[in-house]
Amino acid sequence: MDQLALLFVLLLGAVISVPMGDRFKVPAPVLMTLLGIVLALLPFVPNVEIAPDLILPLLLPPLLYAAVRRTSWRQFAANRRPIFLLAVALVFVTMACVAAVADAIVPGLPLAAAFALGALVAPPDPVAATAVAGQLGLPRRLVSILEGEGLFNDVTAIVLYHVAIAAAVSGTFSPWKAGLDLVLSAVVAVAVGLALGWGANKLMEVLGDATLQVGLTLLVPYASYVMAEELHGSGVLAVLTTALFLAEYGSDADDVMTRLAGHTFWNIVDTLVTGVAFGLVGLELHNAIRTASGRWGELLGWAAVVVVVVVFARLLWLLPATWLTKRLHARRDYDEDIPVSWRETVVMWWSGMRGVASVALVLAIPLETDAGAPFPSRDEIIFIAFGVIMATLVLQGLTLPWLVRLLGVKADTDREKEFAKELAIRAAKAAKQRLREIEGTEDLPEDLSEQMLRRAYDIGVRISPELAEDERREAYREGARRVKRVRRIQQEMLSAARHEVLAARSEPGADPEVVDRVLRHLDVRSLR
Repeated sequence: MDQLALLFVLLLGAVISVPMGDRFKVPAPVLMTLLGIVLALLPFVPNVEIAPDLILPLLLPPLLYAAVRRTSWRQFAANRRPIFLLAVALVFVTMACVAAVADAIVPGLPLAAAFALGALVAPPDPVAATAVAGQLGLPRRLVSILEGEGLFNDVTAIVLYHVAIAAAVSGTFSPWKAGLDLVLSAVVAVAVGLALGWGANKLMEVLGDATLQVGLTLLVPYASYVMAEELHGSGVLAVLTTALFLAEYGSDADDVMTRLAGHTFWNIVDTLVTGVAFGLVGLELHNAIRTASGRWGELLGWAAVVVVVVVFARLLWLLPATWLTKRLHARRDYDEDIPVSWRETVVMWWSGMRGVASVALVLAIPLETDAGAPFPSRDEIIFIAFGVIMATLVLQGLTLPWLVRLLGVKADTDREKEFAKELAIRAAKAAKQRLREIEGTEDLPEDLSEQMLRRAYDIGVRISPELAEDERREAYREGARRVKRVRRIQQEMLSAARHEVLAARSEPGADPEVVDRVLRHLDVRSLR
């Protein structure tokens, strides 16, 4: 099996792991990691050979962009306090604890390399945590915090990782220079992210076509990352800024096709890239086994100690940080998402699984220093990092569903229904307001006006049936069943039409372009 065949196996596994995970109630990232481990143990599967400097640019931009599409800038702004405590402060704390312990127990490990190890195992993985959260039905406030933490701790950890790697490679370190570099890196990244976000938004208006617009969104995160890195900024922060800008300002309410196509496209990209990344986690077992040859006891002991530090540093930080956030929240009534009980805090603690970012960072460790010597203790760092990733991802990923059920942490469905009802009322009012504006400029027949008014009312009721009065609710449900039946029959009729048109494609003299155009018309009709 060569490298290309291995890539296709990982892509196939990424697709299959999603339905398998749903069926067996196991997170897809965990399944992909286990698949990578199985492949690593097969003698005919080669070692992964990817240039370290290509790992981050290939994996992180699409994953970050896909994650940001599920949130908004206002959500980040509202939750800035818990996100800062979890993402920025906790990453610093974890990195410092791991670096101190690793420097003490691993002989010959330079302090800069120890800090690099601490930085790369510090950020919990948002993909794994939110994948599990989505299956378990956790409260939305917890999912929001996990998503925000995941995005910003990736940015923080990667910037710190680059500083530590630069110190280890060059052999020199200046705190003032490192601090200045951090600030300049952030400023450059935000400037590049905003500029590319604005430019991409304007270019989308020029392109117009949904296919071209979605294709542009694939190029933008890579362009943002590369441009920021070339200007000595943080590529990850630039991607985050660009994605937040486009999520906030790049959406046209009436551009239905682009929104539907973009949602589907980015779900596909997210699934495939995530699957490959977690598959690489398992495949790194090759390197771990080679490194541990004859040193299993020693290396496993070091890895176990670092795992304990990583896991319990998160718990010991979360307890006071959550308490402080709740006190500030109660005193000033901030509009932010916070854990409301110790049970939710425990779930947040156990959701700190390491994954894609840690894998990308450990694979990106340079092979040599500037002096041409091997990177200090690179094999030991890779083994310890692999141990942390596997222990947290597999152990916590498999036991988190059990812990959530044990603690009884569930989503607040009543609050979600109430919010959906509020949105339904606003949508119906907006439709009625627009109808009144049209009636003021056009002479509508009375029966048409009444029909349109009923449809405006139905807009809200279809979103939230609770809007209908008790006596009308059953009538509405009966009407909804009738509409559903009509739609089913209409879909079957359209299906027969599509089959007939598609069969004409293989007939002699048929123009495939005309057939595809007619078929696309029927497909759009089916969507409506």
